Amino acid sequence: MKKFQFLRLSVALYQQTPLHMLMFLKFRNFSHSIKSTRLKNQNPCFELFRFCHFDSKLGLGSSSLTPTLSPQKPQNNVAIFWDLDNKPPKTVSPFEAAIKLKTAVCSFGFVKYMVAYANRHAFSYVPQVVREERKQRKSLNQLENKGVIKPVESYLCRVCGRNFYNNEKFINHFKQIHEREQQKRLNQIESARGKRRVMLVGKYAMKMQKYKNAARDILTPKVGYGLADELKRAGFWVRTVLDKPQAADVALKDHMVDMMDKRRAECFVLVSDDSDFVHVLKEAKSRCLKTVVVGDVNDGALKRVADAGFSWQEILMGKAKKDAETVVGRWKDRDVLKRLEWTYDPEVEKNLHGMVYEFDNHESKDECDGNDSEDGDIDNILDGDDVGCLQKEDARGWWELDSNPEVTSSQSC
Repeated sequence: MKKFQFLRLSVALYQQTPLHMLMFLKFRNFSHSIKSTRLKNQNPCFELFRFCHFDSKLGLGSSSLTPTLSPQKPQNNVAIFWDLDNKPPKTVSPFEAAIKLKTAVCSFGFVKYMVAYANRHAFSYVPQVVREERKQRKSLNQLENKGVIKPVESYLCRVCGRNFYNNEKFINHFKQIHEREQQKRLNQIESARGKRRVMLVGKYAMKMQKYKNAARDILTPKVGYGLADELKRAGFWVRTVLDKPQAADVALKDHMVDMMDKRRAECFVLVSDDSDFVHVLKEAKSRCLKTVVVGDVNDGALKRVADAGFSWQEILMGKAKKDAETVVGRWKDRDVLKRLEWTYDPEVEKNLHGMVYEFDNHESKDECDGNDSEDGDIDNILDGDDVGCLQKEDARGWWELDSNPEVTSSQSC
């Protein structure tokens, strides 16, 4: 019914429209189609501008239709080396410290390598801030069990979605149900082989990741405070060394020197205050590599040798990222000045002086040979009488003039 009414309305409007208006609309559409076909025939690449983006200076009549791409300069590769024995994160969580460190270092280039070394004692160490938080949580649990206080918000289980008003009941629920389910999944994957194992990993991937994200905030690590796991989650390659003195320092130095030999990074960031790394930083500077030190000692030996230095407070506050941009600008200016300045190289100067000396000797020899050949040609051309006249003329001085015309005529002959 609605379609029929719409057709009747359109017919009525068509009948009421004057004839000259209809002719004008038809002529307008016809001329527009002719112009578009002419443009397509004159320039077949006209249709490309609807789908391709060319340079703004490129016109329709231009012969070159290739887009101009500005070449991008490759970024420098940055490598971060963290001495966890000397400088573990204490005031903030390891994951937050690692992310803020990476964010600040990104101003120097593309962060390609992140390595952390420590012995077993560094991973079992618990900072004072974490100890106080655990004591406070324990006292709150006791008050909740006695009914003295009640939590403002319920404890939500992020695996099953249940709510609890007692933290200890919440933890017991998580351990008895979800932790057991996670262990069953791991046992199934370990016992399976081949294609079945791959299928089980794909099947339980989402559930296992969900459990890990929830357990990170609920369960307390059995050893330490989860330093290695948190750094791995942030993208660091964590390596545990033997429980020997200076074992982490030796391994870290060897790794840095190996990276220098293979030229895998142009900027080295060292997180440490240990002065034993001074020789490694000097070696990096001798190879024209940039060095950055992150530590709490403001006037330490490492910061005096390195090209730039930041404190942990600057890293956590975000001030280091702003200062890093100015440091990169100074490095670029210094590189430009190094290219412009003149340096004395004895070998190059010696070779250049020898080439100039040989060139001068060759030119002098050519001049002597040319003079001898010219003298010989002159002697062959002149006769004996001409030579006698020349000798007579040479006997007189150039300032002596002959007043007797006869003498001049006889001399001229």
